[in-house]
Amino acid sequence: MPVSRKAIRTIAAITLGCLLAAPALVRAEPAHRRGVNAREARQTARIRDGVRDGEINRRELNRIRADEAAIRAEERIYRRSGEGLSPVERRDLERDLSRTSREIDRAKHNNR
Repeated sequence: MPVSRKAIRTIAAITLGCLLAAPALVRAEPAHRRGVNAREARQTARIRDGVRDGEINRRELNRIRADEAAIRAEERIYRRSGEGLSPVERRDLERDLSRTSREIDRAKHNNR
């Protein structure tokens, strides 16, 4: 039985709609599903913006970079110890990232 043009157009429209909606669905995921690496990347961008705008000075930048390096080292150790990150390890990294995020925020908004 031949497929009608109307059926082909309908299928194409549905497929196109799904493809266009997919990126919005990815962004709709909760933060803990996007991963530690994505959060680190967002924080690095915030730091870069703060330095570019003059909101973060050299001393603040060095302290934040040291904190980030410690988090990355801790993540490497956790990932070597087993199959990815356990819930406890993920929670520990998220707590460290939250602490660094607050530090970035304070550095960017300290009214210098």
